[in-house]
Amino acid sequence: MLIEMKVAGITMDPLSNTPIVILKEVNGTRALPIWIGILEASAIATQLGDVTPPRPMTHDLIKNVFTDLNITLTSIEVTDLKDNTFFATIHLSMSNKKISVDARPSDAIALALRNNSPIFVNEDVVVKSRGIDLKHDESDEKGTKGHDDDPNWTEILENLSPEDFGKYKM
Repeated sequence: MLIEMKVAGITMDPLSNTPIVILKEVNGTRALPIWIGILEASAIATQLGDVTPPRPMTHDLIKNVFTDLNITLTSIEVTDLKDNTFFATIHLSMSNKKISVDARPSDAIALALRNNSPIFVNEDVVVKSRGIDLKHDESDEKGTKGHDDDPNWTEILENLSPEDFGKYKM
């Protein structure tokens, strides 16, 4: 089952100083934290903040290519969580042909925001995310750094409101 979510905001993991994009269920209370890189956070924050760079950034370029080729980004989907790594798919439509492209969730989210496309998360991912290893890790290879010092971390994330995110809110 797919759950429609929206970007609630971006926050920083206080221990690892890694950006986290928070997806929040559109018609519910569930939230999904996805640890991302600083460049990807910047791309998402730029769109959330309605900032237009003087020249197209990578995600803007891709949006422009889609527009020029008459490709519609119909939706994105966070499809899986394996070994603390999230997976996503970008769903495109071109000349009545449907195309699915593998992507990092952060890139898929940045593109969805630029194209006003819906964001879906497989319900299994939400369930699996409750078991993410949140131990502090020096590398960001898997994109899911965090900590296990706070037993209420999931509860805190699920109860976040847009006001909790400072200037990067929707």
